[in-house]
Order: sequence, then structure tokens, then C-alpha cells
Amino acid sequence: MTAGPLTPFVSPLVTDCAAVGVGAVCGALARHNIGRIATDKIASNPERFSHLTGWHTAGINVLGSFVLGGVFGSPVIDPAAAVNSNKIPPPTSSAAASKATTNAVRQFGLTPRQKLMVGVGFCGSFTTFSTFSVDVVNMVGKGQMGKAAAYVMTNNVGGVAAAAMGMMVARRLFGC
Repeated sequence: MTAGPLTPFVSPLVTDCAAVGVGAVCGALARHNIGRIATDKIASNPERFSHLTGWHTAGINVLGSFVLGGVFGSPVIDPAAAVNSNKIPPPTSSAAASKATTNAVRQFGLTPRQKLMVGVGFCGSFTTFSTFSVDVVNMVGKGQMGKAAAYVMTNNVGGVAAAAMGMMVARRLFGC
């Protein structure tokens, strides 16, 4: 008797949850470390940097919007295609080289699980609306209306613009 094909031991749901979890841990650690570095920098010279308090959250939200835009702008590829994408035969002429390069780029993208890991996991824990909201309330409470308005505009307009740019970059990169 010969052994048949191996069946997956772990269900796709568990694997998807693990992918989201890995992305979330990475996003949370990145956010924490950026916040820690910003706080340390401000504390090292408060007279010079105190006006920057809280702005790292806006930067994180805009950067996260760019990354998420890139994730959504990337084509969805089959996991089997991702494994076999490096098996492109070498071109024989410059015209063939151009076509082979174009075909190679079109084979790249993100698998559904990679989109979950980066989009839901990483970006979900990296960006934060709750911290943004508390920052705005604190600025308003201190009478810093101009700073609060600029902060709201940076997060909202900057975030939407960054998401659009991320999608545009991904679509150009992947030839979509």
C-alpha cells in the first residue's frame, strides 16, 4: 500500500488567523518602537522638539495608509503561482527580454493570505484611530486649536492621499 497525498493538518482558517497574528505583532512592535523613539527624541531636547509631541501618530497613520493602499493595489495571485514565479526561462533576444520581463512582473503580487497578513494584521495594528482621537482631544483641551486642525487634516487628507499613492505605485509596479 502506498501513501496518498498529504492532507493539510491545519485548516485554512487557522492559517489565516496565524498570518493576521504575525502581521499584527510586527505592526504593533513597529508602532511601539516609532513611538518610543519619538518620545525619547522629544525628551532629549524638549525646548526644540516639544511642538512635535503626538505627530508620530500622524506619520504612522499616513505611512500605514500608503502600505494598505499598496496592498489593495497589488494583484491577487494564486499561492502556487507565487512558488513557481521564479521559473522563467532566460530570454534569447532583446525583444524577448522585454517580453519576458513584462511577463515576469505580471506574475508578481500578493496571495490572499499575504494580503491578510499585511493589510489586516500589520496595518491594522500599526495604524491607530483611537490614539489619533485622544491626541486631538488633548490638543483641543490645551487650547491648541490650530495644531489640532492641522493634525486632523494631516491624518485625514494625508492618509487618503497616501492610500491613493500606494495603490498607484502598486498598480504601476505590477502592471495592473
